[in-house]
Amino acid sequence: MNITIIGLGLIGGSLAIDLRKNKFATELIGVDSSDENAGQALKIGLVDRIENLEDAVKNADIVIIAIPVDKEVTVLPRVLDLVNSTTTVTDMSSTKRVIIESVKNHPSRKNFVPAHPMSGTENSGPNAALEGLFKGKITILCDQSDSGPQHLALIEKMFQTLGMSIAYMSADEQDHSTAFVSHLPHAAAYALANAVQSKEDRNIIFDLASGGFNSTVRLAKSSGTMWHPIFQQNRNYVVESLDVYIKHLQEFRDCLQNGEDDKLHDLIVNANKIRGILEGENPHLIKNEEKFVKLYTKKT
Repeated sequence: MNITIIGLGLIGGSLAIDLRKNKFATELIGVDSSDENAGQALKIGLVDRIENLEDAVKNADIVIIAIPVDKEVTVLPRVLDLVNSTTTVTDMSSTKRVIIESVKNHPSRKNFVPAHPMSGTENSGPNAALEGLFKGKITILCDQSDSGPQHLALIEKMFQTLGMSIAYMSADEQDHSTAFVSHLPHAAAYALANAVQSKEDRNIIFDLASGGFNSTVRLAKSSGTMWHPIFQQNRNYVVESLDVYIKHLQEFRDCLQNGEDDKLHDLIVNANKIRGILEGENPHLIKNEEKFVKLYTKKT
């Protein structure tokens, strides 16, 4: 299987590692707008060679686009212009509605299988690529009825080879859900990092910082090049998620300010229920990948 990966950072590079290891790819061709990233990816063996976009996609069996979402709205139509009828194109973007709309009327739309693997770290670049990054995680395939059956089947097989479960959603469902479970945590981390850095005595604060602070603010290290356009493309749903979050922050603050200690305790106890949701103690809630997939595996 000849696979071209456009974007050789954390996601593209990690895909390359596992697709090669699992022998799903026989040849890996890389494309990157950064000569430095391209050279590094080649040096550490993520890809077999680097080519320009036109040459890289013309004979590929699969083209994977793993670049910032604002760049994809330009690159994806160009890729569909260049590929032949048998080439399958997929992407890794965290937003879907704007991406899909950009090729809605493209004659090769059926070659495209919109995807979002729910996995990553706060790091970026070829050297951030990790073996096994996707194993045991969920990937979301969107608006799958608009993709050709053979193209959909090939991408399903690719993700299954990576050890991923597959869920199916509309683009709107995907953007709404990820606004709460992915985009909101990043926005909150950025805000927390800015709040602490705004303190005049911040050096003392950082000296005292330990595991709790570090784990909470970790996402604030995520690349602005990637996350700024995500927030732009999913603006309405991110605002909705922030409004809900701010409401709960305000409630917590008011309890402290007004001395409502019993209510404050109740809020903490209620928040503790998240452990049961995430660890699978409540059978009526979506709390793990298996149950999530069961809810969203029906193809619409």
